[in-house]
Amino acid sequence: MIKVAIIIGSTRPGRKAEAVARWVHEIAKKRSDAVYEIVDIKDYNLPLLDEPVPPSMGQYSQPHTKAWSAKIAAYDAYVFVTPEYNHATSGALKNAIDYLYWEWNNKAAGFVGYGSVGGTRAVENLRLIAGELQMADVRSQVALSLFTDFENFTTFKPAALHETSVSAMLDQVVAWGGALKTLRSK
Repeated sequence: MIKVAIIIGSTRPGRKAEAVARWVHEIAKKRSDAVYEIVDIKDYNLPLLDEPVPPSMGQYSQPHTKAWSAKIAAYDAYVFVTPEYNHATSGALKNAIDYLYWEWNNKAAGFVGYGSVGGTRAVENLRLIAGELQMADVRSQVALSLFTDFENFTTFKPAALHETSVSAMLDQVVAWGGALKTLRSK
């Protein structure tokens, strides 16, 4: 069975990403096709990228990078939960992704975005990044609106129809994550 990390892509005080990730995790736990775990980038206290050697060299010097590397390397696929800030993903998520290289290669990536237009521009930004890191991003995504899925733009109350979108995205993440596992084992 493959392992899928649901990555909380914000460290901001009052963030909505944690509630969204927990909702995705609750839906995922009803499935029996993978092991799902929430990974919170906030737990790793990653400063702005402070490694002297490019991540593609795999020569990490900082304890926080080594811990982050070990965590991310343990998964076959990822679901990135991202806010949209200024037509892009959060700086914290981009920084966390930039710390590593090989750990992301040949793995599947799915996306759950939220924002005024469903976080779609943040997801498009992440798709470009995923391509460079040799991740296979899946077509299905979840787009949550601050106007309709958050009461008073704060309390997360997703429309019931989004559960179908989460399930479709997870179907693809699991399929691609499993298929790519054979590539990684070569």
